Amino acid sequence: MPGGRLVLVWDRLNIHLQTQMAAFLAAHTGWINVVWLPAYAPDLNPTEGVWSYLKRTTLVHLAARGIDEVFQAVKHGLKRMQYRPELLVGFLTETGLAWENLRST
Repeated sequence: MPGGRLVLVWDRLNIHLQTQMAAFLAAHTGWINVVWLPAYAPDLNPTEGVWSYLKRTTLVHLAARGIDEVFQAVKHGLKRMQYRPELLVGFLTETGLAWENLRST
């Protein structure tokens, strides 16, 4: 995007706040703008709906013996969600965002 601008909409994840990232952004203010979400804003972040759904379904009764089992359960739950586009659009809708013409046929 020669001459274009990039707008990042970020939460306050630790990596986004690191010194190196702040220095990089300060050095590139001419073409990168950062819009910070509030510290906790599930109503603005569709990802929160995804994690909430996973916790209520896939992980609700999980008694994992290790992190590998948790990883596999989350991976499986996300894979199942992939085949439910109406669910994913619902997470967007909860934030007030809209996804028009999900399938262009």
